[in-house]
Amino acid sequence: MFASIIMILSFFNYESPRYLVKIGHDDKATANLARVRGLPVDDEHVIKEISEIQQQLREEQEATMGQGWLGYLKEMFLMPNNFYRIYLSLFSQLLSQWSGAQSITIYAPDFFALLGTKGQNEKLFATAIFGVVKFVAAIICALFLVDVIGRKRSLGIGIGLQALSMCYVAAFLTAVPQLGEGQVFTSSQKHASTSAIVMIYISGFVWAMGWNSMQYLLNAEIYPLRIRAISSSMVMCFHFVNQYGNSRAVPNMLLPTGIGGLGPAGTFWLFTVITVIGGAWAWFFIPETAGRSLEGMDRLFTLRWWQIGRFGESDADEQVASEEKITDAKYQARETVEQVERV
Repeated sequence: MFASIIMILSFFNYESPRYLVKIGHDDKATANLARVRGLPVDDEHVIKEISEIQQQLREEQEATMGQGWLGYLKEMFLMPNNFYRIYLSLFSQLLSQWSGAQSITIYAPDFFALLGTKGQNEKLFATAIFGVVKFVAAIICALFLVDVIGRKRSLGIGIGLQALSMCYVAAFLTAVPQLGEGQVFTSSQKHASTSAIVMIYISGFVWAMGWNSMQYLLNAEIYPLRIRAISSSMVMCFHFVNQYGNSRAVPNMLLPTGIGGLGPAGTFWLFTVITVIGGAWAWFFIPETAGRSLEGMDRLFTLRWWQIGRFGESDADEQVASEEKITDAKYQARETVEQVERV
């Protein structure tokens, strides 16, 4: 159903300004970009962005002239700044998938049973609520939250709350390991079980705020135009292979430790540790990408690889400020020359 809706709506989309510039329809590209930005076609921001697109297209054509598929691979893996972008995308996919949120979605009835939800109808009802929570959270975070508070900040908050949620569930299953085997709750265990179920719902919401948004945004934004298609396609292949491996591994992880599994508690402790590692990794290595055009992403990756995550944003802002000063100086010089000529 959703694939059909997307296909139908695609016919009503405005064509990408980058594609229109590439085929020589600059006027239409400017009109489409102005419509997206909500600005007039002669606004300086629209003109500047179109100029950046034209400049990067010229650079792309010069760089890829006579270049075959081997040249693209060299550019992807042998140029340090491009290889760093691929590394960011691959590791964000790996750490997000193994943080546990997707596993909970796939095996939600089993996890709710572990936390004390009895009966098939009750488990399915809890699973349906969880699906609605994740769906609504994904829409809210993608459309209204991630770009407002900043993507890296959103990711940090999401990962932090997700780690707390996973840690609580892991601690609960450690304290009451026999749940799911017909045990009758005490009053305190009942309250703790309800809190653990609430933590599962919270983890679904903050997953949408954190990794779920960032793993796709990074892959869509950070590559140069000339290698964007092949790089993002490769990473998405890894995404689905990794997702498949994760879904196959979780049932074995839930097995008792005596027969080679981690047990329910061990599985959630593993999710907690991976989530914490992912948060630390994201703080050190992922730069803030909000508010930058696709052409402006290159400025984030001019530093050494260990500096990009913490200082890439400020360095890129300094580059923009420097370029604007040079542009203003050129404009003032041109104005001065024109005034002298008129005199």
